[in-house]
Amino acid sequence: MSLLKGIAASNGIAIAKAYRLVEPDFSFEKKTIEDIAAEVERFKAALATTETELASIRDNAKVKLGADKAAIFEAHLLIISDPELINPIEDKIKIEQVNAEQALKETADMFIAMFEQMDNDYMKERAADIRDVTKRILSHLLGVEIVNPSTISEEVVIVAEDLTPSDTAQLNRQFVRGFTTDIGGRTSHSAIMARSLEIPAVVGTKDATAEIQNGDLIIIDGLKGEVHINPTSEVIAHYETEHQRYEAQKAEWAKLVNEKTISADGHHVELGANIGTPKDLEGVIENGGEAVGLYRTEFLYMGRDELPTEEEQFESYKAILEGMKEKAVVVRTLDIGGDKELPYLDLPEEMNPFLGFRAIRLCLEEKDLFRTQLRALLRASVFGNLKIMFPMIATLDEFREAKQVLEEEKEKLVNEGIPVADHIEVGIMVEIPATAVMAEQFAKEVDFFSIGTNDLIQYTMAADRMNERVSYLYQPYSPAILRLVKMVIDAAHKEGKWAGMCGEMAGDETAIPLLLGLGLDEFSMSATSILKARSQIVNLSKKDMEKLAEKALGMSTTQEVIDAVNHAVK
Repeated sequence: MSLLKGIAASNGIAIAKAYRLVEPDFSFEKKTIEDIAAEVERFKAALATTETELASIRDNAKVKLGADKAAIFEAHLLIISDPELINPIEDKIKIEQVNAEQALKETADMFIAMFEQMDNDYMKERAADIRDVTKRILSHLLGVEIVNPSTISEEVVIVAEDLTPSDTAQLNRQFVRGFTTDIGGRTSHSAIMARSLEIPAVVGTKDATAEIQNGDLIIIDGLKGEVHINPTSEVIAHYETEHQRYEAQKAEWAKLVNEKTISADGHHVELGANIGTPKDLEGVIENGGEAVGLYRTEFLYMGRDELPTEEEQFESYKAILEGMKEKAVVVRTLDIGGDKELPYLDLPEEMNPFLGFRAIRLCLEEKDLFRTQLRALLRASVFGNLKIMFPMIATLDEFREAKQVLEEEKEKLVNEGIPVADHIEVGIMVEIPATAVMAEQFAKEVDFFSIGTNDLIQYTMAADRMNERVSYLYQPYSPAILRLVKMVIDAAHKEGKWAGMCGEMAGDETAIPLLLGLGLDEFSMSATSILKARSQIVNLSKKDMEKLAEKALGMSTTQEVIDAVNHAVK
């Protein structure tokens, strides 16, 4: 028996035999080609087969995971039709008279190396996408079958160095009980998809493929981030009990689906969900969401080759507002840039796009794009309880300008005789430390705050949350972060406004008692986390948590805060 520790990427416990996703043999020899036209046609045939295959994977992903996750494969389909990649391959075949395999490898390796050397996570992910796509093309050139997870017909735990998006999308929940990988983090494609499928996952173990062989009995503890290899009968018995306990706990949480979220001493908070598409509403309703705390509208813009029309956007916003039946829906305006890019906008490359031309900065410069979205939102506002949120606001001038554009579009619609809701709350996402520090000034003009902790934490700690070497600095419970959160909440309450949170921290079991004590009004999280969070809050006293939060604000280290929460709550 041995134990590996990694990152708990998706909750749950799985016990099954290991199934290694092993790369097939892609070796080949460089050859000189005489019939160049035939070789080009052979390459084009491999491209066509790959396109058909990816389209099928995309369609399956839409059904199983939703359009936002399927957008990954739309991006893969764009890669195989990108002349910047395909033309150099064909040119190599024609000019250098090499076989298609060699031309593909040399060209792909050049692009992969270029992207991997960039100090930018989005570009590094593009390298992974190119590797995934070109491997698939190469498999068709060589007549080699890529291992297909969708063909698995017995209960297994997947073991891999990493899982590509196409691998993860093909996982069958009936047989794949969980997975573990050598690399990856909570925000990687595979981890996000695992949570959507509710498959337990532990990533970033470093040694899973080196330590685990096909057929080994594996226990995945997605709650603690542990992988047990060939465990003893005692450990198996323990985890079988833990699995039953976890499933029973989920059944208990389900009883709260129609309840409000009220603390033990009678204080109500709102639990909302973060969503990307109208399809996600089903999960919000099934899990008792009291609101949509964050609708990420960028998924409307991704996986396509042109901007969505006003009408397309209107229909999407209308569907969500009607689906929530007058419950609040906070819609974040377009947040593109950083790790999310739109190829058809042809934006310039930046040294540090996370701190660059993105989100509201892009929208205030590309006002036609912004106005189209705002018109669609305003038209949809009469179908439900719409709240509009501007992302990446750093200054009051930015907020005032964005709100002015909104008011101009509202006036135009009214003059056109198109109905618009009488009152729409307009707020901002607080994800820049300067904004948190200036919260008192912002609170006089905004209707609400929603704290985006994913970026707020990494900007405050000057540590990229995707960089494993500095991941120890991604500290949600740091007294520094808690003080910033308190500043925002206190500023909102002073002006009679509400403050929410839509980052990962809002659904974090250790953070929730602290946030309740700090006075957070709305917690927005993944839909599958809502019932667990509600179960926790209904057993907490807000007054007791206020005392806990006050102590935590005076502490010196993250570990002191964690210990204090564990002592007070567990």
